[in-house]
Amino acid sequence: MRSTRTTEGHDRAVELRDAIDRTGYYPEVVAEGVESAVAGEEVVSFFVHHEPTFDRDEVRRHLSVAVLTPSRLILAHTDEHEGDDLLPEPYTSTSTEAIRLSSVRSVVVTRMVANPTAGPRPPAEAVMTIGWGGVSRVDLEPAGCNDPQCDADHGYTGVLASDDFSLRVSAAADGTDAVAGLLTFAESLSARTHTH
Repeated sequence: MRSTRTTEGHDRAVELRDAIDRTGYYPEVVAEGVESAVAGEEVVSFFVHHEPTFDRDEVRRHLSVAVLTPSRLILAHTDEHEGDDLLPEPYTSTSTEAIRLSSVRSVVVTRMVANPTAGPRPPAEAVMTIGWGGVSRVDLEPAGCNDPQCDADHGYTGVLASDDFSLRVSAAADGTDAVAGLLTFAESLSARTHTH
């Protein structure tokens, strides 16, 4: 389940709260965390994504909320947990991160279109990956050469990638509106990051 809205010059805070309420996933807890991070700024665009996660034999729920304000990207994640040694009763955890739009280095959008030879059709899946330098990943592999007989050590080659946040939605699991909504949010974010 997801919801998204984008409108310039009109605060969408009430619509964001309605979208959080519609998930039915601890709406008061989620809204409090999101509203605290937004800190009264105008809500330009948002995307709410509710998904199950699998923890051993149990299904747990996870809610991601992405909010675009005129100056920041707000990301909020809420998870539910079993009780543990410190908190014996079941509990939720909500973490929020506020990123200045001027810090966003990349917005990568991947669209997956099924049966592309059948003509134009909406993407079946979409992935949005946002990088701002908070998390960098290094993928290394042994380097080689074109000589199949060569057994020399050529060291390593690799890629340094920034992928601080990634969200994937599919029409099959989340509905066609979710895919369109994620693409709309990514477009709005992308447009705002090039001006900051």
